[in-house]
Amino acid sequence: MSEQLLSLRDVSIRFGDTAAVREVTFEVNPGEVVALVGESGSGKSVTALSLLGLLPDTATVTGSAVLDGRDLYTVDGPALRAVRGGEIGMVFQEPMSALNPVFRIGTQLVDAVRAHRKVSRAVARERARELLELVELDARRVLRAYPHELSGGQLQRVVIAIALIHDPKLLIADEPTTALDVTVQAGILQLLRSLRDRLGTAILLVTHDMGVVADVADRVVVLRDGQVVEQNTAAGLFASPQADYTRELLDSVLSLGSAPAGAVRPTSAPLVSVTDLAVTYRVGGGAPPVRAVDGVSLTIGTDEVLGLVGESGSGKSTISSVLTGLVAPSAGTVQVDGVDVARASARQRRDIRRQIGIVFQNPASALNPRATIGASIAEPLVVHGERGEHRERVAELLAAVRLDPGWSGRYPHELSGGQRQRVGIARALALRPRLLIADEPTSALDVSVQASVLDLLADLQRELAFACLFISHDLAVVERVADRVVVLHDGRVVEEGPVASVLGSPREDYTRRLVAAAPVADPERQRERREAWRALSG
Repeated sequence: MSEQLLSLRDVSIRFGDTAAVREVTFEVNPGEVVALVGESGSGKSVTALSLLGLLPDTATVTGSAVLDGRDLYTVDGPALRAVRGGEIGMVFQEPMSALNPVFRIGTQLVDAVRAHRKVSRAVARERARELLELVELDARRVLRAYPHELSGGQLQRVVIAIALIHDPKLLIADEPTTALDVTVQAGILQLLRSLRDRLGTAILLVTHDMGVVADVADRVVVLRDGQVVEQNTAAGLFASPQADYTRELLDSVLSLGSAPAGAVRPTSAPLVSVTDLAVTYRVGGGAPPVRAVDGVSLTIGTDEVLGLVGESGSGKSTISSVLTGLVAPSAGTVQVDGVDVARASARQRRDIRRQIGIVFQNPASALNPRATIGASIAEPLVVHGERGEHRERVAELLAAVRLDPGWSGRYPHELSGGQRQRVGIARALALRPRLLIADEPTSALDVSVQASVLDLLADLQRELAFACLFISHDLAVVERVADRVVVLHDGRVVEEGPVASVLGSPREDYTRRLVAAAPVADPERQRERREAWRALSG
């Protein structure tokens, strides 16, 4: 790997007067995985997109990015289109938005093949079949499927297949596992390692997840505020980080088993009681009904945090939708403060909704971009007919989530991701709810921001003593905040109990697979966990 495939020298990128990237220099060698890491705004994605000429016209790029002897910044027109998808393949973060929802997967793959090669549709379809098999998918089924008929992990494999169509020398993977469950993430990372080993493909991995870096990277480039603060081998960086910022990043990482053992909270009277809950969806087209939740029973104490974990499709979000009255149960009962949600009167349902606050996964899409954050926080008060001036309550809530009350006139785009999520928490607490439902509230956040938001939630829960249903696929996050945990698989409870017992010494094979799939920010430990996950997965 002595011969460089890609060499960046003194790359700087400006948007008007704002410097996004400053004098970045690093290399990627053939068959090597280089991780570009840092928090949001560090310049990771901007640097990667500049290689394909995908920055807006307002960007000014200086320096050089030489791929196999040719400076990519001097290439344009047909030559640049030949680089995109030809010499460099791109895997974007969100696979559903990278695929056209109205065309079958086979059509999209065939069109991608023919965009760079003058071949018949039959030849292109055969190439599509080969690629789907390469990324370990059932080609016969997937070629006929539409994007919405595939899981998140399957969609990400399709996007990787498209990126590999023309045997690129370099694969750029921009946060390829951020939105995926731990077991699906483990499968995608294993696939990336396999592609590197089988095809010799070099990979530039853009990520803020240090567990992912520990799993697949050979070398690491750490960015902060658009500048390189450290470069090292993965083993060297994790063993002995040189820059203070790198040490801060690693110290912020939540790994399963790293949470301090806290005192077990005494069992409180249940605020939420779910008994033999079943939810069935009818999908039409002659297809059999889908049993999303099947015989689930659980309770949440009045001041307890219950973690709800499991892969996509396990029934987590369906259970929260039943609690809020958005989905009707097919069987069983759900009671909130002694009131059966399904049989409640209209007035009782309004009262139940007042008692439930919701923190959503993506703070950017959860807030109205045209409303001030003060108006967003006050919205529940207005909707539920709270009379009087709401400024004082909004100021109180902003102070509670450790934001300046004077920011009430700002708009969401003026805040960082972590600050927007704090606004989302403030809005969820506006009506002083007795139950807070937090649905993946930190999965879209950087590790340092994630830790601060979790600490804030824990502090508020202790201060205000509300019950909390914490839904997540990140077991380290659940370990950090929850008192008890319920593990779901295919709509059924497979294991439940105190967090330390279930995640520390799981009894069921499915829970063991979940635990083994959770990455840790240590290459040696991660190698051992990877082998354990493979053994458990058969």
